[in-house]
Amino acid sequence: MLNDIGAITDYFLELDALKLINRRTYIDGGLRVENSAEHSWHLAMACWSIARSFEIDVSEEKLLKLALVHDLGEIDAGDTFLYSKDRHEAHTAERECVKRLENHSGNSVSELSVLWEEQENGTSLETKLLKTVDRLLPFLHNITSNGKTWQELEIKKSQVLVAHAFIADDFPEIHSWMLDKINVAVKEGWLNDS
Repeated sequence: MLNDIGAITDYFLELDALKLINRRTYIDGGLRVENSAEHSWHLAMACWSIARSFEIDVSEEKLLKLALVHDLGEIDAGDTFLYSKDRHEAHTAERECVKRLENHSGNSVSELSVLWEEQENGTSLETKLLKTVDRLLPFLHNITSNGKTWQELEIKKSQVLVAHAFIADDFPEIHSWMLDKINVAVKEGWLNDS
């Protein structure tokens, strides 16, 4: 059993670096951007809550683990904005970071890479819920900040529709709610109608 407290605390500091990765999502109505650690916590709580609210038959333990490892790769790779043209390249650097963390002498979670790969490429109900909520939260922040990120980066309605289309198949009620909010965002001028 791993019990080198020096290595363990060094690993904890490695994980703590996720707090230094700023995202493009504004929180608290647009006052500041969130960091990836805040997002990971919010994602875990929101997944857990939605699973219970919608009575989705998932393993809560697995769901929470997937949410916790979801953005670990950003410690080395940084955050890649949803609408970035370079988004497909980020996964390589993220994967390498997760492997580095998994091999850290202070880590005792041997399945870190397995969990990360599942949240990245899996098709389980837990993975589908995680991906849906991962898109829902920044979307919600855009709505509550009057589309601040969308406006700053000139995001178009068509981009938002494409990025969230997959939700319609697995969670149509959530997708319908999002479509209503997209129409509000266009009407208010927060999102370009094209």
